[in-house]
Amino acid sequence: MTSNHNPDPDPTESTGLEPGGSVPPGETPPDSGSVGPGPTTAGSGKRTIGPWLVVGLVVVIVLMIMLFFLARAGLLL
Repeated sequence: MTSNHNPDPDPTESTGLEPGGSVPPGETPPDSGSVGPGPTTAGSGKRTIGPWLVVGLVVVIVLMIMLFFLARAGLLL
């Protein structure tokens, strides 16, 4: 005996289905059974320095450009 369980509902037991398994207009098709998605791997949980390094470099470059234009305009000492 195999333990292959199909989580989809049996079309012969589902209401609202037309012959051939299609769904009439205006009717919602049956949903799959409740199946656990399994373990989710969102990430390692470790903080990485990569994104913060990029943000920091962009901020430093923007500040340097602002200081350059302020100095050219004579607004800095």
